[in-house]
Amino acid sequence: MFKGRIEKLREAMNQKGLDGVLLLGDPNRNYLSGFTGNESYSLITKNQAFFITDSRFTQQAKQQVEDYEVLEYSKSGSFVDFLSDLVQETSIKRLGFEENIITYSIYKLYKSKVNCDFIPMHGIVEKIRIIKDDEELKLIKSAAEIADKAFAHMIDYIKPGMTEIQIGLELEFYMKKLGASDLSFPSIVASGVRSSLPHGEATNKVVNRGEFLTLDFGCIYREYCSDMTRTLVIGKPSDKMVEMYSIVLEAQKLALKEYKPGVPAMEVDAVARNYISNRGYGEYFGHSLGHGVGREIHESPVIGYRNKSKLVENMVVTDEPGIYIPDFGGLRIEDLLVVTKDGGKVLSKSPKEMICIG
Repeated sequence: MFKGRIEKLREAMNQKGLDGVLLLGDPNRNYLSGFTGNESYSLITKNQAFFITDSRFTQQAKQQVEDYEVLEYSKSGSFVDFLSDLVQETSIKRLGFEENIITYSIYKLYKSKVNCDFIPMHGIVEKIRIIKDDEELKLIKSAAEIADKAFAHMIDYIKPGMTEIQIGLELEFYMKKLGASDLSFPSIVASGVRSSLPHGEATNKVVNRGEFLTLDFGCIYREYCSDMTRTLVIGKPSDKMVEMYSIVLEAQKLALKEYKPGVPAMEVDAVARNYISNRGYGEYFGHSLGHGVGREIHESPVIGYRNKSKLVENMVVTDEPGIYIPDFGGLRIEDLLVVTKDGGKVLSKSPKEMICIG
């Protein structure tokens, strides 16, 4: 599996005229190696692959990493000096680097110590990661199943009078109890007027009757993320809340039908956006309809009105329209799905119809 991923990277390297690639960021390095730790490096050339770490991770790397030569740099001094020697030994002249990971100060250090040209990669590995293989799809599905089970638990757990933080802590605890290693991102728990904040993290606000309660959450299972949003009603909804909810739900369902290979991302976004706009709420839906999910919670592609790129089979993406009215409240409904030849296969199985609690 990892050997095949490395070969795809080498094809991209050849196209860009790179002699080697240096990987520092956890998502890309671990995607290509199988390592589950951090603070380590990969140097991949046209015919060799080196996994470089220190004494804290050497044993772990030798257990997890195949198809690489595992090297420990801490025995010979600093990493940059070790890298300099290795680049010289392997005759690298043009070395690709993750310009979104390496800071300017580190870049200047490398430039002063390592005798090669440093070439920004512009997302070479990320583009490979867009298409998920069978093992990745299996792990993402497992992460989504944990989120679904957690939501079912939260429906029974949540009561009026609880705080957002109390709800968020229970959500985190329950997902970890089910096997998650961490949260995909800090859970969004926003109620009442705060539910108009698309990324409103939990506060000490008390959840009251007559309010929306938006839960946007996910977990990491064996390095892969899930992402789902459901909006509950605490108590009895007003007519306006019912109207808003029905519009978002219908927009979400209509867009879901468009997640097919070959369809431009902007056209999928337009289906939901136009539906919401035609019902008078267009100004209250400001973010993109969705995004890719994998080792990171936000990956390519963006399902947005500017993205002309086309969907491809085995992309994992979200479908999440919303309406957010300042000083009133808002809601979002989000599913995680896989693009298949037959359309979007939804991984988020939790009910989407309005649920009222208390």
